[in-house]
Amino acid sequence: MIFRQLFDNTSSTYTYLLGDEATGRAVLIDPVLELADRDLTQIHDLGLTLSHVLDTHVHADHVTAAAVLKSKTSCTTVSSERGALCADVKIKHGDTLRVGAIAIRALATPGHTDDSLSYALDDRVFTGDALLVRGCGRTDFQNGDPETLYRSITEVLFALPDTTQVYPAHDYKGLTVTTIGEERRYNPRVAGKSMTEFSAIMRGLNLPPPKLLDKAVPANRLCGNLQMG
Repeated sequence: MIFRQLFDNTSSTYTYLLGDEATGRAVLIDPVLELADRDLTQIHDLGLTLSHVLDTHVHADHVTAAAVLKSKTSCTTVSSERGALCADVKIKHGDTLRVGAIAIRALATPGHTDDSLSYALDDRVFTGDALLVRGCGRTDFQNGDPETLYRSITEVLFALPDTTQVYPAHDYKGLTVTTIGEERRYNPRVAGKSMTEFSAIMRGLNLPPPKLLDKAVPANRLCGNLQMG
């Protein structure tokens, strides 16, 4: 499998490219609108054709490139059954999406938002904002809930093998990857914390709203189609 981790400096978003060498089909996870051409160039340079675009959730800090990429490539857009209504394919916990030899298993990990999915395959998992490197997504908008997120992390993600590589949707400190075992031991928000302690931490963050909240959420409910917003 071809694998690339791409980065957006503006929103600190990671976009992930997965390529099946046998069929030449590619998957993008969490693409950013302004970097759609960069991603398509990378796919072309690798001799691949974009097959699927997956969003982990309706983002509040950037606009997804799903609609633009679909218009340019006729790819299939994928989201949670609770996510963007315009997605071509809606998936739920336990569903498997196959792109050539790549088998991507959906894990429902709500709590940051109510539609959050993680995508697991082989030795890695793409966790969106549910689990970050030594952190996790906030829970104070889009039907977020700290107790729900605690269960998603401890009962769903932490049920994966300790060696599973964790690739988050964001990082703000230059960190690129972690493992389930590391986060189980060292994540300051959840390691050794009860649900009550975790909830108190999350409810006490008092973070300002994301800068693009009012633009990004409506646009992302339309797969990033700004003309329809």
